[in-house]
Amino acid sequence: MLVIRGAHNLRPAHQGCVATIGNFDGMHRGHQAVFSALSERAEQYGLPTLAIVFEPQPMEFFRPDQAPARLTCLREKLALMRQYGVDRVLILRFNQAFANQSATDFVNPLLTHQLGIRHLYVGDDFRFGYQRAGDFGLLKKLGAEQGYQVESHATVNDGGERVSSTRIRAALAAGELDTAARLLGRAYTLSGRVNHGHQRGRTIGFPTLNLPMQRLASPLKGVFVVEVTGLPEGVLRGVANVGTRPTLKGDDQLLLEVHLFDFAREVYGAPITVTFLQRLRDEQSFDSFAALRTQIEQDAAQAKAYFSMHG
Repeated sequence: MLVIRGAHNLRPAHQGCVATIGNFDGMHRGHQAVFSALSERAEQYGLPTLAIVFEPQPMEFFRPDQAPARLTCLREKLALMRQYGVDRVLILRFNQAFANQSATDFVNPLLTHQLGIRHLYVGDDFRFGYQRAGDFGLLKKLGAEQGYQVESHATVNDGGERVSSTRIRAALAAGELDTAARLLGRAYTLSGRVNHGHQRGRTIGFPTLNLPMQRLASPLKGVFVVEVTGLPEGVLRGVANVGTRPTLKGDDQLLLEVHLFDFAREVYGAPITVTFLQRLRDEQSFDSFAALRTQIEQDAAQAKAYFSMHG
């Protein structure tokens, strides 16, 4: 999969494609249906598929304190797009200059001249350009003038409701991991490289792998039963805490900490993926590290019982 960072890096060789535009946060079943339809259309034209995404996401730029928690950071999103067969991704920097573009100025230079798109998929509620003046109707009009087709992608429903990133965030926040997995089409995961931590866990007998969250907010918090992949040992089991570690006063960094059973090797810098299987409890603040140790022992026992029941 080719990743193009910025319209200034587009070249004549990138012209000709079947494209879609969106945040694609979570790469859930609805997004997967878009890329499946995109691939079918691209095969008809004999052209590559292209996904256009924005960094940061528009809401994160305009109202970062109110932006919804990301389901997938950019690296995770790109990995999933590769998995679902996207040929090219164009990442556009969303800043004030970009936000000030008129809807027509966004379409004509980029979609028409630089990309030479033949077919475009967007949601029928897609808005773009200065003050969100552009809509699906304008895209259809411009497409007809410039010689490309514009089509809205079909909604995917589950239980009579639309599959959406908002529904998945709500399920994760409520600890309903099975619901989130059904809407995603896979179990929820977080990925990253293992960082150095405070090494407090090993002082109480529970060393952890620490991953920065790489997002403004987390869609889920608390203590979970998890599996970890990406290390030579294969699939590893453990418990994880997602939060700000309130027992460590003055440390409000959002972090994912994973304690693996029967594993003590140092793997700093290693890329791993953490799969969330069951929620155990909320994150808590403890009066002492001894109390924290007792609770982690209970969490580990619950997690091992989970794995015994589920093979």
